Amino acid sequence: MTFAVQSMPLVARPGAMHSHIRDTAGTMFHPVGTFQMGTDHMAVVDPQLKVRGVEGLRVVDASVMPNLVSGNTNAATMVVANELLKSCCARYEQV
Repeated sequence: MTFAVQSMPLVARPGAMHSHIRDTAGTMFHPVGTFQMGTDHMAVVDPQLKVRGVEGLRVVDASVMPNLVSGNTNAATMVVANELLKSCCARYEQV
């Protein structure tokens, strides 16, 4: 893996540093925690992973994890998906 190092241009205009960071910043890590799960008013998804205010939509990925796991997020995401699948299948079988 190679990385290109870029220096910030010397520009004295207001907001130049923020603009440069927005244009050039990135991540090589696995983002998690972008969709808060819970029952409070700040939660994007409920404990059943249903998106609040959007009927029929669930989020099943690393964004619902509150913290980054110590290994790759793939296995943890698969566990979240498997648990939701089991829950949905159990409800379907009851109908």
